Amino acid sequence: MFIQTEVTPNPATLKFLPGRVVLSSGTAEFANREQAEARSPLAAKLMTVPGVTGVFFGYDFVTVTRDGSDWQHLKPAILASLMEHFMADEPVMAASSDTVSSEGEEFFEPADETTVATIKELLETRVRPAVAQDGGDITFRGFKDGTVYLNMRGACAGCPSSTATLKHGIQNLLRHFVPEVESVEAVEAA
Repeated sequence: MFIQTEVTPNPATLKFLPGRVVLSSGTAEFANREQAEARSPLAAKLMTVPGVTGVFFGYDFVTVTRDGSDWQHLKPAILASLMEHFMADEPVMAASSDTVSSEGEEFFEPADETTVATIKELLETRVRPAVAQDGGDITFRGFKDGTVYLNMRGACAGCPSSTATLKHGIQNLLRHFVPEVESVEAVEAA
């Protein structure tokens, strides 16, 4: 088994491509060991590597976030854990676990339903595929008074270029196609 690695715009996050499906639908994010142990044998294994502070699963990739540790020391342990897990054909998620972590309820006014549908379609077709290439995900959280609220996950969370992505990329795209959008803001998952 050969696992490729890719750098992401976030220097604290590295993307691992095992050459197989990680999650057939949805995404999953683990910000601590307790979350990982409760929902995913693979995430739990990765969170035991000293220096690993977060794990994110996409369709065909795993992104791992580190503390101040050096990738040169972390990468071999992460690769070994991934290889051992996939070679043993163990499940990625626990049988009782959902794949898309709960992010809280979406919020928007009923009168904005058509606008929100357009925003979600643009996010799904134009933004999320590009962000997944960088090892992350962006999900809709709400729309109020012209502001779109998005949750940034995986490599996008805490990325130094995330503000530029939001303001110059996503905000400009949404404003171009949806005149009601005035700004875009990042929010934490509930």
